Amino acid sequence: MNARTSFEALSNPERYRFEWVPCYQCGETKCEPLLVGEEDLTGKEGQFQYVSCSSCGLSYQNPRIHLDQIAEFYDSEYIAHRKKKNWGILTPLYERAMSKHDREKIKLVSNYMQLNAESCVLDVGCAVGTFLLRVKDELGSAISGVDFKDDLSFPRFDEIDFHNGLFYEQDALVPESFDLITMWHFLEHCYDPARSLQKAKQLLQPEGRLIIEVPRLDSRTSKWFGPKWPGVQAPQHTVLFDRAHLEQMVEQADLEIVEHLAYGAFPSYFYIFAGNYFRMFGKGMNLDRIVAPYFLGQALLFPYLLFERKLNLAMQTIVCRRKP
Repeated sequence: MNARTSFEALSNPERYRFEWVPCYQCGETKCEPLLVGEEDLTGKEGQFQYVSCSSCGLSYQNPRIHLDQIAEFYDSEYIAHRKKKNWGILTPLYERAMSKHDREKIKLVSNYMQLNAESCVLDVGCAVGTFLLRVKDELGSAISGVDFKDDLSFPRFDEIDFHNGLFYEQDALVPESFDLITMWHFLEHCYDPARSLQKAKQLLQPEGRLIIEVPRLDSRTSKWFGPKWPGVQAPQHTVLFDRAHLEQMVEQADLEIVEHLAYGAFPSYFYIFAGNYFRMFGKGMNLDRIVAPYFLGQALLFPYLLFERKLNLAMQTIVCRRKP
């Protein structure tokens, strides 16, 4: 069965508009069906097809939902945009986990560069901006953010030099003006990842660093959960990157790879927990009800998670710079 025939067999609301796209990496139009993903986190309707490029092998969503309809999948239920902070007696644990995520980002960055009050930092896909605000508070750096959502009001959000819209269309950002550009789980959402990498290269200072974190298709949890792997997250994720294709796309943008890491700042445990939940209960995770089981499971798996960086569980991070 070819990709078009397999897509026609899927169940989608008539109001969804889809568009067929060539491979993001090589431009090939021929592709083979790979898997069918759903919006498992919130339970929104729809079935979304991922394919494998017949030429270079990149895995990506095809056809993809039209750009002007994707915003409805990034509403207040989308995990990165949730503003709820009151989780009852578990609130301290929740706040600690959220704070730890941003601290892990800064720790990862500090392995490759030292930021200070003279530094300029851009976070692409900044969501409500908690990472940037921590950078400002701890390191004093100037902070800028880009996100296509325009209703991201959050405490102190006005302290961020915020740019609304698609990253690769941000003409107001000054070339060679940023010491650090971060893409924490942005590139797999992008509708033109190659163009975004070119834009990042243009904005980086000559000695700057670009840090990209994405789910890793050739990881243990991807093999365990298949279409229910949280890294699929359809239809928001347009590309499913394994290590080879992520590195190839970065190199095609004329960026030099400093290091590839088989982990990220985002906890792989979330993918273990969510993947098991989706496989057992189906889509539609009620975050209010799973907070307690989440932390309990994390405590039970703590010894195993100590070796996360060596186990290739779910995440990958690539650190790169402009070629000399």
